[in-house]
Amino acid sequence: MSQVLHTPPHSPAPADEEDLAALAARHGLTVSGARPSLPAYVGQLWERRHFITAFATAKLTAQYSQAKLGQVWQVLTPLLNAAVYYFIFGVLLGTKRGVPDYIPFLVTGVFIWTFTQSSIMAGTRAISGNLGLVRALHFPRAALPISFALQQLQQLLFSMAALFVILICFGVPISVSWLLVIPALFLQFTFNAGVSMIMARMGAKTPDIAQLMPFILRTWMYLSGVMWSIDKLTKKDHLPHLVTVALETNPAAVYIDLMRYALIDSFHSSQLPPHVWPAAIAWALIAGVGGFIYFWKAEETYGRG
Repeated sequence: MSQVLHTPPHSPAPADEEDLAALAARHGLTVSGARPSLPAYVGQLWERRHFITAFATAKLTAQYSQAKLGQVWQVLTPLLNAAVYYFIFGVLLGTKRGVPDYIPFLVTGVFIWTFTQSSIMAGTRAISGNLGLVRALHFPRAALPISFALQQLQQLLFSMAALFVILICFGVPISVSWLLVIPALFLQFTFNAGVSMIMARMGAKTPDIAQLMPFILRTWMYLSGVMWSIDKLTKKDHLPHLVTVALETNPAAVYIDLMRYALIDSFHSSQLPPHVWPAAIAWALIAGVGGFIYFWKAEETYGRG
C-alpha cells in the first residue's frame, strides 16, 4: 500500500507576519477588542451620547414599571427614608436639637446622599450585571456606568420637585442662592460618575464586591452628616484636628453641605467647611478624570472570561 506523506504545516516566517501587518495597516484593520487611545475613546463616547441618554431614561422608566404607583416611588422612596431617619435620629437620638429647619436639613441630606449611594451601587453592577449587552455589542463600555449615574441624576431631579415643596411648606423662602444647585449638582454628578466607573471595573473583575458595598455605603452615610450636623459636632466635642478635617472634606458631606447652603437660608456660610467649593471641584476632578482613566485602561478585558 502506498503511503501518503503529510507535511506538517509550517508557521509563517517573520517576513510573512510583517507582510500581514502591513496589509492590515493598509486597509485600516486593527486587533479585535483592542483598547482605543484615550482621545479616540472620548470621541466614541461623545458619538454615543444619545444612546447613553436614551439608555438611562429607559432604565429609569422600567425601574418601577411593575409597581402600581409607578414613577411615584421615585419621590416616595427617599421621603420614606427621611421619615425613618427623622424618627430614629431626630426624635429618639435628639440630633435635631440645635439644628434650625431640621426637616428641610434632613430631607436635603437624604436626597443628595441617595444620589451618590444609588450611582455607586448601580455602577458596581454596570458591567457584571450587563454581560449579555457587553458581549453582544461593540461600544465604549464606560457608557454603562455613566448612563447609570445619569439615570440617578434624572431620578434626583424628580425628587427635587418634592424637596422644593417641602422647603416652601416649612417656611424656607425662595432665594437666588437656589441657583447654586446647578453647579453643585454638576460637580456631584461628575464625582458620582467617576466613582461609578472605578467600581464598575472592580465589580467586573470581582462581582462579590456588590455584596459588600451596602455595608461600606451605610458606614459612609453615617460619617457624612446626613442626619446630624458635622459643624456642631466638630465645634462642640473638640475632636482631634485630623478627624475634623476628614469629616469636613468627606466628598459626600461636601456636596450635601453645598446643597444645604444653596437651599436653606438658616444654613449659613459659617457652617461650611473651609474652601468648600475648591474641595468640591477637586473631588469632581480626582474622581471624574481618575475614574475615567482607570476604567479605560481595562477596556479590552470587559466581558471576557
